[in-house]
Amino acid sequence: MHALALNFDFLFSNFSQLTVTGLALGAVYAMVALGYTMVYGVLQLINFAHSEVFMYGTFATLWTVYFMGGTAHTSGFALARMFAVAMVVAMVVSALVALLLERVAYRPLLRRNSPQLMALISAIGASFVLSESMGLRDNITRWIGLNDNFSRYVSGARDTRGLPMDIQTHKLFPIGNYQVTNIDLIVICCALLMMLLLDQFVRRSRLGRGIRAVAQDPESAALMGVNSTRVVQLTFLLGGLMAGAAATLYMLRIGATRFDAGFILGVKAFTAAVMGGIGNLRGALVGGLVLGVAENWGSALVGTQWKDVVAFVLLVVILLFRPTGILGESLGKARV
Repeated sequence: MHALALNFDFLFSNFSQLTVTGLALGAVYAMVALGYTMVYGVLQLINFAHSEVFMYGTFATLWTVYFMGGTAHTSGFALARMFAVAMVVAMVVSALVALLLERVAYRPLLRRNSPQLMALISAIGASFVLSESMGLRDNITRWIGLNDNFSRYVSGARDTRGLPMDIQTHKLFPIGNYQVTNIDLIVICCALLMMLLLDQFVRRSRLGRGIRAVAQDPESAALMGVNSTRVVQLTFLLGGLMAGAAATLYMLRIGATRFDAGFILGVKAFTAAVMGGIGNLRGALVGGLVLGVAENWGSALVGTQWKDVVAFVLLVVILLFRPTGILGESLGKARV
């Protein structure tokens, strides 16, 4: 009891810091969760390989920084420009990986009207293939004789690889007894902006109406001339773009990645999607933010070693009392 009382004191004395940093982490969860919720909204399938789409984005960010000559002395405008370019590259790479995933792992099964279980198994298999391909990149380049040319990019393929510089944080303004940093503000604001743009695109654009039509009734949408194959491709493309942006924000905050970095984060992003109401874009945002904050609060109370447990206990509690999630409105029923 004495230890628990001390933990409560720690939580209340660091409440502002735990909340703000939890929101920053939750914003990353939410952006990755968008990929899960969009694919489920359209196909009623769980794309478990989406975590690797995110992981490839983290390496795209890292390699772009390497290619642009990032060093321990890079700072200021040069650093900002480097990460801006890295975000664009990561979004493109993650989008291409997502499209490849749709083309190879899903489309053949969908054309054959295979059971959903087959698509789920295919997604799990694709997840392992993508992860292990990154973990064996040094062997792959050695087999084709390019190891010397790309040694900086492929060496230590199964080790944690970090950015060549330490990102300097600057205190901007106080919230309670915590000074919000530039990194906190960049991550939260960028994530909110990207999700706002996606939400408005799905709700107001012609392509977005196509996505919602297929999500609501694919047969009627086909009779009305909506190309379901292109809608599915667009869904994977948008999810990949969001995952790539999240990967850059993750690297900006965490600063390191590895070949299996997507696994735990992907599971938590899926948890956020279910928590907010899978198939609901705004639910993914709410679920991600709630999960990030709850993880930090729970870690303060029961210890950081229980952080992952806190996330899944929260999921179980919400599903017990509200199985549809916090918002629970499907993508197909989204308001215009």
